[in-house]
Amino acid sequence: MQSMVAPNPEPLHRGEFDAATLMRQYPPVLRSPIKLVVFRTACPDGTAGGHVSYSRWPETSPPATVDPGRAAGRLAVRDGFYDYEPFGTEPALEWHVNFADPRLFYAYGSSLFAQDEMQVAEHPVLGSLREVLVAERRSTLTVENGRPTPVLVMGAERRVRIATDRSATEGRPYGLYGNAFADAAADAVRRAMTVIDPPTASNIIAVAAPAGGYGKYRKDQIELVLATAYSGFRTAVFESRRATGSAAGVIVHSGFWGCGAFGGNRVMMTLLQALAADMAGVDRLVLHIGDPLGRAPVDQAGALLRDVLTEPGPIGMAALVSRIESLGLEWGHSDGN
Repeated sequence: MQSMVAPNPEPLHRGEFDAATLMRQYPPVLRSPIKLVVFRTACPDGTAGGHVSYSRWPETSPPATVDPGRAAGRLAVRDGFYDYEPFGTEPALEWHVNFADPRLFYAYGSSLFAQDEMQVAEHPVLGSLREVLVAERRSTLTVENGRPTPVLVMGAERRVRIATDRSATEGRPYGLYGNAFADAAADAVRRAMTVIDPPTASNIIAVAAPAGGYGKYRKDQIELVLATAYSGFRTAVFESRRATGSAAGVIVHSGFWGCGAFGGNRVMMTLLQALAADMAGVDRLVLHIGDPLGRAPVDQAGALLRDVLTEPGPIGMAALVSRIESLGLEWGHSDGN
């Protein structure tokens, strides 16, 4: 695929870490006893293996034009939540979006267990990464002065898989996701975990979606979502090519980013991520939809991109944003997690 991206940006900060050394020197700080149960299962000796690359990036300006119809073709659907299984058979570097707080991995040690905290629990070295950044007085912001500063992590070991579905027979009648995690018994959490042996390695894009909107999406909100997703996806393309060469395929796994606690609209956030992925040069955007009800908003977003927003050729960014605003899509409500 011919790249549409701008010249390579430079990161605000980059770090390279031996994971075992990092975790010995900066062990995760776990205030939740249940999180400690997870950590001791995932890392019995208190360390992880491999090498971790970290980078924090400035906002990157998207191209002046975009092709919505082509963006729709980037979308793929996968049932359930993140399983970290490769997509397809073609070689590619695969990334998973972290639905970040504006402060990187901020609540990982607490009793909270939404997507961000779950990802850190399964990849314990991410907690140590936050601790070293804090100790070195490096910025941990994924949003600064209201603008995106995405954080990328390559090579984080996933050492445990945690089932969050409801299962009364396994001691989790309300599941483990979100606020239910804090009330779970330690034995129920242990039964929900599967140790991954040998561990797999994941690449993470930490980007914080805008929060707290209400009513219809405004032009400035649409532009901010696009800028945030594009900046994260664009830098993932750059890092993939830096690591494996200019011909590297790039696949991004995401979901209903910003549609839980932040109250985003599933259709809006899907179509904007698809546009951002196409502009950034991502080969495929894999949407993990949770339960089967999640398929409808992805289908609706794809139809809007193909049938309503598309034109015979590329569309100017300003005109496209105005057309998206005219759709009248409205913010949802926080799910409290």
